[in-house]
Amino acid sequence: MVGMLSHYRVVDLSDERGQLCAHVLASLGAEVVSVEPPGGTSSRAVGPFADQVEAPNNSLWHWSYNRGRKSVVLDVGSDEGRADLLKLVEGADFLIESADPGTMQALGLDYEVLAQVNPALIMVSITAFGSTGPKANWPVSDITILAAGGQMVMTGDRDRAPLRIPLPQAYFHASAEAAGAALIALYERQHHSGVGQHIDLSAQQSAMQASSSYMLAAAVNASRMNRTAGGVRVSGIDIQLMWPCKDGHLSVTFLFGRALGPFSARLMQWVYEEGFCDEATRDKDWLNYAELLFGGEEPRDEYERVKQVLGAFFATKTKAELFDESFKRRLLFAPVTTIEDVLANPHLAARDLWEDVDVGGNVVRFPGRMAIFTQTPQATLAAPPGIGEHNVAIRSEPPRRPHVPVDARPARRGSALEGLKVLDFMWVMAGPAGSRVLADYGADVVRIDSEARMDTARTLQPFHDDEGLPDNSVLFGNLNAGKRGLSLDLTKPEARDVVHDLVRWSDVVLESFSPRAMKGFGFDYASLRQVKPDLVMLSSCIMGQTGPYSSLAGFGTMAAAISGFFEITGWPDRSPSGPFGAYTDYISPRYLVACVMAAVEHHRATGQGQYIDFSQGEASLQQLTPVLLDWTVNQRLWERRGNRDTVHAPHGVFRSVGEDNWVAIAVTTDDQWRAMCELMGTSGVSNLDAAARRLRVDELEQLVESWTSVRTDAAAMHACVAAGIPAHQVQNTEECLADPQLAHRSHFIEVGHATQGTTWVENTRFHLSRTPAKVTYGGPGWGEHNWEILNETLGYDPDKIADLAVAEVFG
Repeated sequence: MVGMLSHYRVVDLSDERGQLCAHVLASLGAEVVSVEPPGGTSSRAVGPFADQVEAPNNSLWHWSYNRGRKSVVLDVGSDEGRADLLKLVEGADFLIESADPGTMQALGLDYEVLAQVNPALIMVSITAFGSTGPKANWPVSDITILAAGGQMVMTGDRDRAPLRIPLPQAYFHASAEAAGAALIALYERQHHSGVGQHIDLSAQQSAMQASSSYMLAAAVNASRMNRTAGGVRVSGIDIQLMWPCKDGHLSVTFLFGRALGPFSARLMQWVYEEGFCDEATRDKDWLNYAELLFGGEEPRDEYERVKQVLGAFFATKTKAELFDESFKRRLLFAPVTTIEDVLANPHLAARDLWEDVDVGGNVVRFPGRMAIFTQTPQATLAAPPGIGEHNVAIRSEPPRRPHVPVDARPARRGSALEGLKVLDFMWVMAGPAGSRVLADYGADVVRIDSEARMDTARTLQPFHDDEGLPDNSVLFGNLNAGKRGLSLDLTKPEARDVVHDLVRWSDVVLESFSPRAMKGFGFDYASLRQVKPDLVMLSSCIMGQTGPYSSLAGFGTMAAAISGFFEITGWPDRSPSGPFGAYTDYISPRYLVACVMAAVEHHRATGQGQYIDFSQGEASLQQLTPVLLDWTVNQRLWERRGNRDTVHAPHGVFRSVGEDNWVAIAVTTDDQWRAMCELMGTSGVSNLDAAARRLRVDELEQLVESWTSVRTDAAAMHACVAAGIPAHQVQNTEECLADPQLAHRSHFIEVGHATQGTTWVENTRFHLSRTPAKVTYGGPGWGEHNWEILNETLGYDPDKIADLAVAEVFG
């Protein structure tokens, strides 16, 4: 089976911080050669381990992200090893590395050197804070990057420290994003210049996508967001998104507005039928309830009473009963599942997600493909290789050259995706976040919007000046920056011809309606393929287009619950309490971009279009694979553990001076512990090794918090960093906006806006050295570009546009 990227070779020098990137490219068909140091890459020493026996070939973490590769051992610090690597680079299309900033340069292997050997090389560097800047060389750990990235401050219980997911996620965000970034650079190379470039990724910036644009709040005079278990706290009001039920917990989207109010109204009708509320409660104005609540017209204690009513109702039902009813009544429910539940999920089995692979004589079940491609199905990846398994084969192969078109033009500066045309039916978060990346790098993205079916993102906070008007949503403006907007009521017959003309114009169509919605409009792939036979089309929804759960409408909160992220996040003595928000909506766009760009490359090479069935929940499972393998191999379920680590101690988030101020500290070596003891002025425990520290972790955490609690979070952070200890204050919107590293990376930028004049958005999360992103304006207002798109892009004359207006197509 030939994959979409089968012509391309990836040389992977990365470790556990970046191997997911090459894994994504391998899944899409690329050949990956892992360059391991003598003794093997450090990911082989990362737990959990098969049979709980630590050995280089037993790491379930390594298994998770190293299947289907070739392994060659090189000591790149030696002259011979460096020379061998340069020979590999001569024939490579991509090189991925995740070393600390400056390491590659010290080895004489920085991009400038490698580009002389191979001008077509696309080099990807994945680091904690980016390759340069005031924090580039700070000591780091997953927990400190997440503290810097905004999402952690909103995860957890309000009366305890902010939380992380126990399986490290920060580098997952960056390395998944790196795969899409690499393919954007590939598009530029293959379509325009014939040469490569350097890609610089920051895990802090990538992880910040999981803060749902709330780090922009202070910039637009909006209320900051604070955590509350199973939800969020805004303006002193607790919005609950997770509820206890008879046999566990349930993700429930009980929210308001034109998009979400009808779901809440249907829920309250059921609550009324079961005798848990009266008619007056049932018949509240759920469409405008947010305005009533935040405007003071609805007493807050009345809202708390409504929540108590719901709590009493859910307590009488099992997860299965509630989930079954969600399909019948069209409610936004999803069960909070264990990893065991995930592997037994009938929907995932029906969609043939799992891949059974023989690893060392044992059949192991892995989460497989990221999406379903009609023309280029993803092949099952083989077991991970042994250390140096392909030394002889790689060293004896004939010279190879990168796969570059002969008609590529000389190096140029400009937009990487210049010439790519995208018709975007995406809405809310996951879909628009993906198409936003394409717009950043020069794709012409035409976004279809409608007042008749308002995008839920227009109703979600934060808002400019806390005024909840549709054009005031910073979330909407951020996710849709750089796109052109066409207001089109798809229910109008006259809209059909407009859509067909846009399909003929486009290279790619993206949509994220619930399954079968596009068919109802007459815009499903089979229909649009009649208009444009070589169309590339992707449909994104939470559970995919087929299978028993395909009709489940909803959001990333629900997919995160079903996929297993919620159950493992929280304190061991309490209910699950995170991660914040629609977590799979923040993860899945990275995989979506990679899938789309791979399909676009396949079209370039073959002229063949295809349809992509993209499930947000399935793609996001890539970031839980080691936990899934721990169950399949060891029958061990991960449990909630707060911020503690299985290896490092002390490792947590500690209170500092002020209200809700915290600092994340991770002691990962004995030397760091001795430095920490010196800072604290504590000598009696300074000789404890990691095993001893884990045994006395309660005592040691109290010592650390006694030290941090009399210091500001910034002072504690800087003292630790100066001593070589990973630490970072837990940042909310004010701290992020003042962060010198984010300023160095130009992460927050002020851009034009149709109604605000200017607004603030987040910039690109990765940098291309030769064809950088260009972000100049925020998400479009309704119909902002109607004339431009219809007249200039499609060539409609004024009379035709007037006829469409008379038919009320622009509703």
